Amino acid sequence: MSDDGDAATGGTGTGTTGGDGDAATDIDPVSLEILRNQLEGVATEMGHVLIRGAYSPNIKERQDCSTAIFDAAGRMVAQAEHIPVHLGAMPDAVDAVLEKDPKPGDVFVVNDPFAGGTHLPDVTLVSAIAPRGEVVGFAVSRAHHADVGGSTPGSMPPGAREIYEEGLRLPAVRLVDGGEPNEAVRDLIRANVRTPDERTADLRAQRAANDRAEERIGELLDEHGSTLLDAFDAVIDYSRERVEAEFAALPDGTYRAQDILEGDGVTDDDVPIAVTVTVDGSALDVDFAGTADQVAGNLNAPLSVAKSAVYFVVRAVTDPDIPPNHGCYEPVSVSAPEGSVLDPEPPAAVVGGNVETSQRVMDVTLAALAAAVPDAVPAGGQGTMNNLIIGDRGGSFTYYETIGGGFGARRDKDGMDGVQVGMTNTLNTPVEALETEYPLRVERYALRPGSGGDGRHRGGLGLDRTVTVETDATVSLLTERRRTAPAGLDGGEDGATGANLVDGDPVPAKVSVDVAAGTTVSIRTPGGGGHGDPDERDPAARARDRCDEKADDDERLGGGERLDGGERLDDDERLDDEERLDDK
Repeated sequence: MSDDGDAATGGTGTGTTGGDGDAATDIDPVSLEILRNQLEGVATEMGHVLIRGAYSPNIKERQDCSTAIFDAAGRMVAQAEHIPVHLGAMPDAVDAVLEKDPKPGDVFVVNDPFAGGTHLPDVTLVSAIAPRGEVVGFAVSRAHHADVGGSTPGSMPPGAREIYEEGLRLPAVRLVDGGEPNEAVRDLIRANVRTPDERTADLRAQRAANDRAEERIGELLDEHGSTLLDAFDAVIDYSRERVEAEFAALPDGTYRAQDILEGDGVTDDDVPIAVTVTVDGSALDVDFAGTADQVAGNLNAPLSVAKSAVYFVVRAVTDPDIPPNHGCYEPVSVSAPEGSVLDPEPPAAVVGGNVETSQRVMDVTLAALAAAVPDAVPAGGQGTMNNLIIGDRGGSFTYYETIGGGFGARRDKDGMDGVQVGMTNTLNTPVEALETEYPLRVERYALRPGSGGDGRHRGGLGLDRTVTVETDATVSLLTERRRTAPAGLDGGEDGATGANLVDGDPVPAKVSVDVAAGTTVSIRTPGGGGHGDPDERDPAARARDRCDEKADDDERLGGGERLDGGERLDDDERLDDEERLDDK
């Protein structure tokens, strides 16, 4: 199945936008820039309202949510800088709502991955924007809810074989109908989740964010009149032209890459992800032919997730100042074989596809483009979200977190340490908040020395996060890069693989286990790959790593330190190096 950029325009709009963009020529550049920033400001303010109003730590602390504004034809006009895997897939949710003939005052809720969603925990609210009685656009908020039912707390069962095991499935349905809350839908949701009060509060926060968007768009219509609607077309045209110019500057050609996922949660068999990227003038075609058939486990990903990963790569290799909207993706076509792991048929399990398969799609697409844009592509990052879910089957709590790791080294600098990489962009849960909200105690939260791949520039370091579970609970893990390391680039060494431990014993990358109170769970996340020949690394950079305790034990302790090209420093020389760094 394929999708090109034009498909995101969806069905027929109910307002006045989504035309051919001719009216946009009447907007002068200064006015357009003002309008663009105002629209992006609305999307950003939506995010602030959602985060401040949410009840669950996953949204209010980790900010695992995204917001955007769409025109009446279903084209993204402006987004907040939130979660890549959310934002790139949002158009499919709006398309699903357009099929339901939305009216003023309607708010739709959707999470069905086969009808506009990505995976079930990501619940999307789509509200008609109609400040003057006519729908001129849509406010969209997507947030990861910590539990939506299913066979395990947190709704991310590693061994799931069907989507029915993963939680409550909602096609696009009216949560609010013409301004009147649909209590039956609300009651249905509450009856099928483990933490109903938290879910209700988070949905209220999402609705408040969407309401704020309608309020602000109404104010902008009062200020600018129909020029605001013309600006919807204009900002999309502007972004498309900028991206087309970026593509035209790339060398035409066909670029290929392949990688694997480390089992699907049911078996440990490798799952190949293959891509062919074709640059042809001002267009980019991304074809995932050669990718594995859909799998028995939950690493299947709807095509919308693959598109999200491709769109993220487009943003990564083009000018970051280009406004992110529908226009950026019009010159991009994305296809995957029907029935493959990137375009599965229901009732395939998909919860891991959104969080883990999306990472590998991003990895292979970046790797394919490395030959075309070498200065823009880093070495391999950690390549996983390190999903950790701990909850009580009785419903008293559900904790969910993605854990950062190493960013790949760049051509001109080291990789970042302990950050979210790729398709997620969340914060961590602060230790104080985690221990206050949940029966958990953080025992260790630190960088993993030596986990970044060596090179002219070092890969970023992974993290070590250890928690003690203070009550009987279920622990679920969905992780990758436990046996295949993040790749180095241009002669750089690979980053370290990750590891999962329960009470000090290794457990699989994808597993769910019931544990007793007092059990410790440790997640050691992968490091990023290095970039360039390690023999060319600046000795001062090596000394700095030693001072910052970022080198591994072999480098820091005993037998001297490696300086460059395998040469070692004795203790006196190491002290001199550290003193020189202090002097600087």
